[in-house]
Amino acid sequence: MLILLPPSEGKTPARRGSAVDWPSLSFPELNPCRAKVLAALEAVSAHPDALTLLGVGASLRDDVERNTRLHGEPAAPAHSIYSGVLYDALGYRSLTPAQRRKADASVLVVSALWGAIRFGDSVPAYRLSMGTALPDVGRLAPFWKAQLDDTLGRAAEGHLVVDCRSSTYAAAWAAPPERTVTVNVFTEAAGVRKVVSHFAKHTRGELARHLLARRGKAPAAASDLVKVAREKWDAELVPGTSRKPHALNIILPG
Repeated sequence: MLILLPPSEGKTPARRGSAVDWPSLSFPELNPCRAKVLAALEAVSAHPDALTLLGVGASLRDDVERNTRLHGEPAAPAHSIYSGVLYDALGYRSLTPAQRRKADASVLVVSALWGAIRFGDSVPAYRLSMGTALPDVGRLAPFWKAQLDDTLGRAAEGHLVVDCRSSTYAAAWAAPPERTVTVNVFTEAAGVRKVVSHFAKHTRGELARHLLARRGKAPAAASDLVKVAREKWDAELVPGTSRKPHALNIILPG
C-alpha cells in the first residue's frame, strides 16, 4: 500500500540540524530536477516582486525570504516539517514505533520543490505551491509529471495506491488507475449530499492514520479499502475504469 499526500502549504521550520543531504533523499534520480527547481525558487524569492510572483501575501514574507537560503537551512524529517489540518489528524508523533516505520515506508508526499519524498526524508521548510510557474522551469505540475511518471510508476508496482492529494498535486502524477483509489469526502443531511472542502483534509488525515495504526493486513485492492474505511465511517466505493481510478467516498453526517 502507498498513501499519497499533498504537502501542507504552511510548514514548521527545523530549529537546528544539518542542511539537506541530497544523496540521502528517496528517489535520488530526481535530484537534478530538484536542484533546478530550487535554483529557480531562490532566484524568484530574491526578486523585489517575489510575493506577487509566488502568489502569496505579505504575511508570508519571512517564508519567502527563507526560500533564498534553503541550501543552508536546517532540515528535519518531512513528517515534522509538514503541518496543518491533514498532518495533525494523521498524528505521526503519537504513532507507535512500528506504526511509524509503516508510515515511513508507505507514505509519499508529492511536493512542488522535491517532486516526491518519503516521511523520513529530511528537508528544510520552504514556501512553494504546485500551481506556481517558475522561470526556466514553467508550471510545476507538468514539469514534475514528466519526471515522476517513471519514478513513482516503479514505486507503485504491486501496491494499492490510496490517493489523498488535492487536485493541484494530483496533476503532478497519475497513478495506475486500476490500482488507485482517490478519496472524496461528503456530508449528507436529509438525503442531500455536499462536497466537503476544508474538512476533507482532516478526514483524509484520519483515514491515513487509520490505515497506518489498525491491526491486520494492509488493503491490497479497492474492495479491501472500502471495508477498512467502513470500520470508522459510512463509505462507498465507486468503481473506476481503464482510464479513471476508483473513488472512495466517505460520507460524514451533515
